[in-house]
This record gives sequence, structure tokens and C-alpha cells, in this order.
Amino acid sequence: MTDQKPKLLLHICCVGCGVYVSQLLKLDYDVKLFFYNPNIWPEEEYKKRLGEAEKIAKKFNLELIKGEYDHDKWLKAVRGHESNPEKGERCLICYKFRLDEAVIMAKKFSCDYLTTTLTTSPHKVASAINEIGEQAAARFGIKFLSQDFKKQDGFKKSSALSRELGLYRQNYCGCEFSRSHKF
Repeated sequence: MTDQKPKLLLHICCVGCGVYVSQLLKLDYDVKLFFYNPNIWPEEEYKKRLGEAEKIAKKFNLELIKGEYDHDKWLKAVRGHESNPEKGERCLICYKFRLDEAVIMAKKFSCDYLTTTLTTSPHKVASAINEIGEQAAARFGIKFLSQDFKKQDGFKKSSALSRELGLYRQNYCGCEFSRSHKF
């Protein structure tokens, strides 16, 4: 009899980070991908990133759960913070917005754990993301896997794997307010 791996819902912000992190986590967890990013603008960009996530889910035999794309709802959540700098209050609101939905999905799909690829980017503050994730998960009795996936060359490894697989890599976080802050 084999030991069953714990179920983990992996919120993916983009497939560039998601492909590496999902392969890393598959070693210890039964991974389900959750693509929930109503912050992405314009909608064509959202569709491009979702399409890449679908390709990777199929290639690596991972279940992909697609969240609703409601950019107007996201805009209401960040209203008044449009001119905040990157890594500022707008970004914290955005992380919370997406991780709150991710924890609902983790509960719905009976996952033991939740984590996010948001911490893979060198442009994000992993400690803030992990704190937000832990608070969201605690409300639903789910464990948040606090990680900084950019550590141990995680960002470099995700970039290399993305190039190797010919994946699209965007040059901004996703929202219209981050477009002037190119990576």
C-alpha cells in the first residue's frame, strides 16, 4: 500500500513561475493548479497567460481549476490605490484578494494545503505574501505552505524551464497599474 500524498492547491499567477514550482511540489504533494488572476489587464493578456497554464496542466497531467475573470470586481478592491508604487498597499490588497479566493477553492476541493507561486518573483515580498496566505488559510482550517520559491535559484530555475519549454513570459506583473514597472 502506498502512502497518499497530501492535497495542495497551488495558486499560479503565471505559468512561467507555475511550471517550476508545480514540478517541485509534485515530489511531496498531490498538486492542483488554481489560475485566479482578475488583476491581469488587458483581457487578451489574461487569456494568453491562461492558455499557457492550460498547456502546462496538460503536459504535466495536472488538474487546472480556472477562477472567474472579473476585472471590474478587482478594480473595486484596489480603488484609491491605483498610484501606489509596486510592492505597496495596492499589491498587498491584490495578494489578499486572490489568496482569499484560493483558500475558498482549496476548501472546496478538500485540499490540505494552499500555497502560491507569487513568491517566485524577485519583484514580490515573500514574507508579506506568506503572512496574507497564512491568515486566509487559518480562517478555513487549511494549512498555508509558506515558501519563498525564489530562494535556492527558484526564479532562475523557473526562467530556464520556461525558456526550455518555449513558454510565454510576460514583462509586467499583470494589472494596468504595473505596466509602467516592467521586469
